[in-house]
Amino acid sequence: MSQSNSANQSLVLVEINDKVALVTLNRPDAYNALSQAMTKAIIDTFGALSVDESVRAIVLTGTGKAFTAGVDLKELGEDGGEAMDPANLGPDSPLVRALADCEKPIIGAINGFAVTGGFELALACDYLYAARSARFADTHARVGLLPGWGLSQKLPRLVGINRAREISFTGNYFSAAEALEWGLVNKVTEDTLLVEAALASARDIAGTQPDALRGIRALMNEGWEKNLGDALELEGERSGAYNSTIEFSVMQERLAELRARGKGQ
Repeated sequence: MSQSNSANQSLVLVEINDKVALVTLNRPDAYNALSQAMTKAIIDTFGALSVDESVRAIVLTGTGKAFTAGVDLKELGEDGGEAMDPANLGPDSPLVRALADCEKPIIGAINGFAVTGGFELALACDYLYAARSARFADTHARVGLLPGWGLSQKLPRLVGINRAREISFTGNYFSAAEALEWGLVNKVTEDTLLVEAALASARDIAGTQPDALRGIRALMNEGWEKNLGDALELEGERSGAYNSTIEFSVMQERLAELRARGKGQ
């Protein structure tokens, strides 16, 4: 096991076991609100994990009653809205890029409230597991802000445009069970089982071939932003270049492992 040694270690905790990093947002008294210090700690943490060869997959969760309640509105009022500077928003914002550019798959383990900016951080993960008590909401319209980390475009693509409109226009909370039904989360667990379920999935990821995994993830994430025809062209180009370099003599061993794995599932 190892832990982050950053100056902001207390705000973001990191444990590494079995090639999996568990990243925990640790500001429970403030519902893990994204202060500038915590945001920087998240950026630094994912930057470090991206190049850490001992890590193959990441689980992101929070302590206490929230995954994260989003941008720290109290700090926002005190610093004149620095977090809303255009440089901190959009697809090139440092927080968005920290997760998007991370070389390792990220599973969001939503342990409580994931609200507004916290909801956006959840959507920056590759896929989500949720505790039964988890609650989601997009309250941008209620607090008087526009989403700037991708929610207005990602959410409709995940749950459908009409469902996304209802979520964002009303600002109402919805449950983990509803999120599962709508395809927003992959699995709902009892609260006490959430992190272990996400870690188990991350360990499955860690057992795959890292170069192929990296390529598949890039194809999915980049292709998701294109139309189907262009995305298929992208897959054809990259698969041809990658698969032509494979030594198929090593496949027999991998196929034997797959057969054994299939019998055990």
